[in-house]
Formats: sequence, structure tokens, C-alpha cells
Amino acid sequence: MRIVKLTQETKKNILSDLLKRSPNQYSSYEDTVNEILKNVREEGDKALFSYTKKFDKFDLTADNILVTRQEIDAAYQALDDALIETIRKSAENIRVFHQKQLRNSWFDAKPDGTILGMKITPIERVGVYVPGGKAAYPSSVLMNVVPAKVAGVDEIIMTTPPGADGRINPGTLVAADIAGVNRIFKAGGAQAIAAMAFGTASIPKVDKITGPGNIFVALAKKAVYGYVSIDSIAGPSEIMVLADETANPRYVAADLLSQAEHDELASAILVTTSEALAEAVSKEVDGFVEVLERREIIQKSLDNYGYILVAENMEDAIAAVNEVASEHLELLTRNPFETMTKIRNAGAIFLGEYASEPLGDYFAGPNHILPTNGTAKFFSPVNVDDFIKKTSIISYSREALRSVSEDIQRFARSEGLTAHANSIKVRFEKD
Repeated sequence: MRIVKLTQETKKNILSDLLKRSPNQYSSYEDTVNEILKNVREEGDKALFSYTKKFDKFDLTADNILVTRQEIDAAYQALDDALIETIRKSAENIRVFHQKQLRNSWFDAKPDGTILGMKITPIERVGVYVPGGKAAYPSSVLMNVVPAKVAGVDEIIMTTPPGADGRINPGTLVAADIAGVNRIFKAGGAQAIAAMAFGTASIPKVDKITGPGNIFVALAKKAVYGYVSIDSIAGPSEIMVLADETANPRYVAADLLSQAEHDELASAILVTTSEALAEAVSKEVDGFVEVLERREIIQKSLDNYGYILVAENMEDAIAAVNEVASEHLELLTRNPFETMTKIRNAGAIFLGEYASEPLGDYFAGPNHILPTNGTAKFFSPVNVDDFIKKTSIISYSREALRSVSEDIQRFARSEGLTAHANSIKVRFEKD
């Protein structure tokens, strides 16, 4: 694994490389995606079924698009009982964590007759997209659905691409059932996003779409934003480890590779103040790559977006961490809790050598759907707030409005909006 001295120039070059992985850079696919969206919007099920035949090789119809209870029961039979129990435990951990994020409506009444407040209302219908095939991740089903259930969403539907035989990954079905999905539809790709955004005879229109997918799914979500809400435009996975000389190089190497195995665009970066650690981690990485099953993907990921950065001091290292704003950030320093107070930008922070990134992916409870490509500077992990909406409440008595009427009219007239001013004025004409 390459070792590079951390300077302003190397940091700038690395940031430039990482941003090339953003879905915003894949404009060459936009015409294809827009055509799919247009056809599904205009032709509904007809286009949806046609695209499913073309891309997934399955004859989708109105009669077989909805996953049946029998198919879900068969999925349970196909999975090991121990795995099913693990999925249940993970779902419960996620539920407990997100339960603490719940908000209540509030109202503030004052003696002068002023009442101000905020009404919290769950989104009515949410659509969750789940990838299929080799990219089927039951853990992501839990991370999308459980917070929506905690928020009180009325209906959660799910779309996921079928195999050529019409079957859905059994882990996906079991996770969806445990999490509480109301209806599961056999549809994938940009066409599924279009169906949820605009509605068809078979798939109802939703209010928000969440969930990861390939570049076509990401661009489709970006294109339908405004017709519906979305969670985010997810980019390739990434991990950053900030470590000093106290870190275990074998642990660091293993954690870097846990993300590099996702795909060739995944990013794995170590920032350290120790040259000795850098050398040791590089050797450990080489050893792991030789024996891991997805070594070809891992090696391409490391060749393209893998770095070991050696910083002059911890201040420079922390500055680089905040600039990259990684999806996952591990702190393997002498006092990780103190280091954490200096971190401003990261999707999720893992503290200490026993808080390995896969703990967050599968089991701890905090959401693993995190901002990527530097968007942790302004985005948050998926959470309960993603599945509610807030409505302002305003009520004034006559006396309370009278006391501020001149201020409101003055402000309105300053903007040239005399009808606004008049709306206040007419209420006190007889005075």
C-alpha cells in the first residue's frame, strides 16, 4: 500500500481523486436514466415490465410483481436460524438507538395570547430501494426501514430487482419482514425509482425514497428529487483511520480492507504521525490481500484510492481528516475520546481498537447509511428526522397582533409588498 508524506499538495491531489468518484461526475449516464424515467412516468407498468425483462431477464406482470407471504415464508426456510436471530438482534439494536431520536410536537403559549409551536408529523408513505444480486445487503434493509418505523411512517414499501427466476434474495426478504415493510415489489434499477416517484398501476407513488443503488439508481434519485424527497446521493464506500504510534498495525490493516472490498471505487486511507506504523500497516495489508476472497477488487481499490499518509504532527493529521470528511472514521490514538472532540467532519466515528467499522455496519445500532464524498461536511447519517416533517404553528390574539402591527407593516412596505401591509392594517381599521 502506497505511503505518502502529508503535505498541502498531496492533500489537494487526494481530495481531487476522491471527488472523481462522486455520482455528480457520471453525467454520461444521465440521458439513459432520463429516458427510463420519462417512459415509466408516461407508460407506467408497461414500461416498468419492459425494462425488467430487458435488464433482469424476468417476465414481470401485475400478477407476480408483489412478493407473497408464501415467498417470504420460503425465505425464512432458506436461511440459517442463527442468521435469522442475528438479524432480529441487529434490528432491535437499531430500533433502540433510533428511538432516542424521536421528537415531540411542542407549543409555547405566552400571556399576551401568542402561541407558537412546531407540529411533528411522520411522512405518510416511504419507498425503500434495495439492490439485488451480488449487492444484496440485508443490513441496509434494516438501516432504512427501522428508523422509518420508529418515526411512525404509515406505509413502507420496498422495491428490489428479481433474479431471472423471479426470486428475491432470501436475506433481503427476511430482513424486510423483521423490520416491518408493508409491501415488497419485484422491481429494480432506475425504473423502480421512477415507479415510486410517479406511481404506476402496480406500485404506488411515495413521498420519499431512500436506499443505496448503482449509478443508474443514484442518478434516478437525483433526477426525481423535488417530485419526492430522497435521503442522499450515495457514492462509493470509504474509510479513514487516524492513528498514532499506539495503534495495532494488524487491526488498522484489517479495518482498511473491510471497506476496500466493497468495490473498485472504494477508498481506504490511513493518516498517521508514525512512520513505523505506516510501514507496518503496509506490510500487513499486503499479507491480508494475498488471502482474502475479494483480493482482486481490494487491490484495484487500493491502487486507485488507497493511501497511507504520514503527517508531521497530530494537528496536521486532524486537519486532513476534517478536510476529507470521510464516511467512516476510526480513531486509534492514545486517547480517542479526546481526539474525537477535535473532529468536525465525519459520517460516523469509531473510537478505540475494539470499535471496528463492521460493528457499525451490522450490529451496534447507529445508522450505517452515511454521507460520502466529503458531504459529511453538511449531511448527517440517515435518522428518524429523515422520516418526519415539521409544520410551524402560529396563533396571535388581537392584542398581541396590535402590539406588533406597525412593525409588520413597516417591514412589508420596505419590501414593496403593500398587500402584505394591508392584510395587517385592515384588522385595525375601526381603531
